[in-house]
Amino acid sequence: MITEKILNDLPKAVKGPSYNRDRIKNGILHFGVGNFFRAHEAFYVDQILEHAPEWGIIGVGLTHSERSKKKADEFIKQDCLYSLTETAPSGERSVRVIGCLRDYLLAPADPEAVLKHLADPAIRIVSMTITEGGYNIDEKTGEFDLSDADVQADLKTPEKPSTVFGYVVEGLRRRREAGLPAFTVMSCDNLRHNGNVARKAFLGYAHARDADLAKWIEDNATFPNSMVDRITPTVTPDIHDKLNTESGLDDDLPVMAEDFHQWVMEDRFANGRPPLEKAGVQFVEDVTPYEQVKIRMLNASHIMLCFPGILVGYEYVAQAVGDADLRGNVEAFLNEDVIPTLKAPEGLSLEEYRDSVLHRFSNAAMGDQTLRIAGDGCSKIQVFWTDTVRKALEGKRDIARIAFGMAAYLEMLRGVNEKGDHYTPNEPTFKDAQWKLAKSDDFTTALELPAFDAWRDLDTAALDQKVVEIRKIIREKGVKAALPAR
Repeated sequence: MITEKILNDLPKAVKGPSYNRDRIKNGILHFGVGNFFRAHEAFYVDQILEHAPEWGIIGVGLTHSERSKKKADEFIKQDCLYSLTETAPSGERSVRVIGCLRDYLLAPADPEAVLKHLADPAIRIVSMTITEGGYNIDEKTGEFDLSDADVQADLKTPEKPSTVFGYVVEGLRRRREAGLPAFTVMSCDNLRHNGNVARKAFLGYAHARDADLAKWIEDNATFPNSMVDRITPTVTPDIHDKLNTESGLDDDLPVMAEDFHQWVMEDRFANGRPPLEKAGVQFVEDVTPYEQVKIRMLNASHIMLCFPGILVGYEYVAQAVGDADLRGNVEAFLNEDVIPTLKAPEGLSLEEYRDSVLHRFSNAAMGDQTLRIAGDGCSKIQVFWTDTVRKALEGKRDIARIAFGMAAYLEMLRGVNEKGDHYTPNEPTFKDAQWKLAKSDDFTTALELPAFDAWRDLDTAALDQKVVEIRKIIREKGVKAALPAR
């Protein structure tokens, strides 16, 4: 396994930390030490520690499952070291050992140890990757859900928390009592306005616990928004063995990622920050324009590619983008429907971003599955396509590619591809009523699905008619026959 003892004797092709780990101090505490964090935030921090050794990271796991305990044991045995393999679409690889994690704590095993770190003045940032759904926001009200059983338990015994909200707010309470400054709460999850979402969640919990404490947090802590981007696939047992064979390491915790990475962040920190700009982080006043580019170009084209790709029979994204017809349709969607109606942030070329997106999709080493990308398509369509659809309808622009995408999505929901192979679409929000609409042989019925709610206030008659026409062509002649002319 990787330990401190072997850092001076790594395989020739493996890059080790450029700094003396004995000099690294704790400055960040991070909840949720998953693959994305290890290939993104930790990757960036690792690059600046030689010049800013006060920003080492303490990792914290929140669950107490057997898998979580095994992971914690592995981190401790490996001195919190692990390897990161970056792979380009060309197949070229590079491997480095990441050393910025200084400790790993399993919160349920020792809650007080986590709270002591949160109250330590050396900790100036508390970051998290707790998944997009981990912020406990009620979808109907848009507010923090106080009815959650774990939240209720934390409110009853706040000195013994179990949720990230309980830990963070109790840590901030102790800092207030000790006369210490608040820390920055930094969400690194892949959702729009992630800092605003985190602020709503933590203040929602704090208000339920103590209004005065909530006011202090509101006045002293900050919650910067950021846009994060890197494809980091699951490391299966086979991939685990392959990574170690290729690197020459014996690593219990290898992680892999594409060679692309991006982190755009608002420069709003309550108590100092690491010089992450030296590692390529872009600090801006407002992250919204960058989010819009990612959502309307990368995310939107991802599903525009995968819905029909599934119908043709492609299992992986790289296969779908390698199909000249499907790729050409996505290029036309970006060139004709998105880029003309999207304002780029200063210094960013939308044409270069387009090329980067398609290049990234071609990275076969990521093994990114089309069904995974298409999963929860109902929600994704509402987020990723709405602005483009509304601008097309309001500006009376060409709707052919949008209609094709909608038709491909609806046909994909049937669960059978052109070859007659069956698969299971993943729509976690669908109830029996939605599935009945999706499975109906009446081509118009499925247009009632909530995926299309965000533009129902506009005149959609021509769009709806076009969707029905394309569905009939897909059903009778196949996807390629239904592709819009270019």
